[in-house]
Amino acid sequence: MAMILALDMTGLPSRWIMVEEAITYQARRMVAWSLGEVVATYHGGISRLSGERSTLSTSSIIAIRGASEIAQDHHAEPHLTNSALFARDRQVCAYCGDWYRERELSRDHVVPTYRGGKDRWMNVVTACRVCNIRKGGRTPESASMPLLYAPYVPNKYEHLILQNRKILQDQMDYLMAKVPRYSRLHG
Repeated sequence: MAMILALDMTGLPSRWIMVEEAITYQARRMVAWSLGEVVATYHGGISRLSGERSTLSTSSIIAIRGASEIAQDHHAEPHLTNSALFARDRQVCAYCGDWYRERELSRDHVVPTYRGGKDRWMNVVTACRVCNIRKGGRTPESASMPLLYAPYVPNKYEHLILQNRKILQDQMDYLMAKVPRYSRLHG
């Protein structure tokens, strides 16, 4: 089933949530506004007064009132995972330029960690295992293996796209509108 894109009141995306959690926000009257198609409707009991069955629906994008409980530091660097890194780099090795399946890839530190390099977005690239082994604990310059593309930190919108493989079209349109032009997601 599709995930729901949760926003704060200003429209800044916060995270992906399950449909059941979105319905809970609906039931607690914490959804300030919503966008997109209705993706799920839950049916409740039948009212003794009206004889009608209660329903709660959720759209694919919801803004949550009092989103301080789900808000994060919007200036913080997004969490780095291999899956998100490989998606950022479109599963292309930064050294040989070939495309690989995710299981054939590895995270390479441009400046090796033992030389003071950090495990951060700006110091990591996707590498095939052969190139990563060949580069070893050296910098690209010392290994005579120049980078074919530069690392960068994905913004919040891009990072949410990198986290979810089953994004609905209205969610993708909302997120892509704020993805920077330099992002590899445009290519």
